[in-house]
Amino acid sequence: MLLWIVLIVLVLALFGFGFTLHVLWYVAAVLLVLWVIGFFMRGRMGSGRSAGSRR
Repeated sequence: MLLWIVLIVLVLALFGFGFTLHVLWYVAAVLLVLWVIGFFMRGRMGSGRSAGSRR
């Protein structure tokens, strides 16, 4: 009986971990898209600094 409980808990934990990893892939993809959009928008808007203006 204890073995079944341990197996059920293990399966549920692994399922939850797998689901969490699946969700984290989507979060990472969304953040990557937002970063790329921000990178290009900053390049178009101009950041007020140029590569040649070192102090």
